Amino acid sequence: MAIKTPFQLLMLLGVVFLASSVSVSSRRSDQDQHQENPFLFKSNRAHKLFENENGHIHLLQRFDKRSKIFENLQNYRLLEYNSKPHTIFLPQHNDADFILAVLSGKAILTVLNPNDRNSFNLERGDTIKLPAGTIAYLANRHDKEDLRVLDLAIPVNRPGQVQSFLLSGSENQESFLSGFSKNILEASFNADYEEIERVLLEEHQKEPQHRRDLRDRRRQQGQEANLIVKVSRDQIQELSKNAKSSSKKSASSEYEPFNLGNRDPIYSNKFGNFFEITPEKNPQLQDLDILVNAVEIKEGSLLLPHYNSRATIIVTAVEGKGEFELVGHRNENQQEQREDEEEEEEGQERSAQVQRYRARLSPGDIFVIPAGHPVAVSASSNLYLVGFGINAENNQRNFLAGEEDNVISQIHRPVKELAFPGSAQQVDRLLKNQKQSYFANAQPQQREEESQRKRGHISSISGGF
Repeated sequence: MAIKTPFQLLMLLGVVFLASSVSVSSRRSDQDQHQENPFLFKSNRAHKLFENENGHIHLLQRFDKRSKIFENLQNYRLLEYNSKPHTIFLPQHNDADFILAVLSGKAILTVLNPNDRNSFNLERGDTIKLPAGTIAYLANRHDKEDLRVLDLAIPVNRPGQVQSFLLSGSENQESFLSGFSKNILEASFNADYEEIERVLLEEHQKEPQHRRDLRDRRRQQGQEANLIVKVSRDQIQELSKNAKSSSKKSASSEYEPFNLGNRDPIYSNKFGNFFEITPEKNPQLQDLDILVNAVEIKEGSLLLPHYNSRATIIVTAVEGKGEFELVGHRNENQQEQREDEEEEEEGQERSAQVQRYRARLSPGDIFVIPAGHPVAVSASSNLYLVGFGINAENNQRNFLAGEEDNVISQIHRPVKELAFPGSAQQVDRLLKNQKQSYFANAQPQQREEESQRKRGHISSISGGF
């Protein structure tokens, strides 16, 4: 287009300036994404403990190895179990307490006790505690959908290390029974060792050397073939007999599963829902001082800024995409500091520079919200999050915006005058702008209206050209 008037020249410069601004903004956004964020654990940071054609088990890296701020999480580990339809995780026990939460699919969990057993039908949202040492097995009873289960593990032996003991043996995985001597086994079962070996144990002694070498290599690579195995439809039906479902009325059972979605949300509006069960309401969680929550954020919506007074929340993005912003201090992105530097700083006032930590969320990503750290989460598509809270008893969630439960609105007017640049009247008027509580539109209404006006104005100018 030939430039004939000063007005056309001005318009062209405006377009160039707008394009360059967008480019710079995009570069800054990309830089934010590539900065090391100590609060974000991408899905590819999980270690593969086991994998075969029927499913896998992944273990997230230790929290305390990532940042010093997570020292209080050194004895907490996060595992994800995934299995295909009509498969089963064979019986085992662990030296850790487990809080098990079903992310998707349908399962049958069987828990063994010395004198009986209990089976439970589990589905999305169901949660149950498995005490350390409990022998259990988990079957995917769905015909088409994969089973995804999230486990928060609290080891009882060595901090941060979980050990599993498998009851069944195969060519690729030894039963822990095989660790006993022949004499102990014969005396315990009152039978010949040959019969015990034939019925319960793998006959490793009769394996050719190349078979044993292959078995050892597969074990090192996490490819044991018989930890997750196929089951028939008839076997699934047999396991389902007398299986109980989670209670729809009470969350106070000492051993039965409870479902977050069966409760009324503690926060809810057209932009999202927040479900939570705390230690005060459930004896299974009280023993471990854990809370469990599930958050649904609608596309284009925002979980308003807030912080937790005591609890550190470990959050998993299950479905959808979004972004979180967390406010901390600048030195929190350092994994460790030299002891001599800490000694020099001891007794001195440390820098309290505020820094924003921001990251996009995709399914499988995990982020940690330490106590006292303000956070907000937005959804670019319908976002479903599941969280475990550590040190949960007497935790209080303080919202920093919204019409209800806004802690800032409780400040006395004279203190508002002293704390903020604006007057108390201006602060009150600003706080009342947001008519929603807990969840809101991620796009401010005023900005959205202004954007629409600008788009209409530019369209009219383009039409004139």
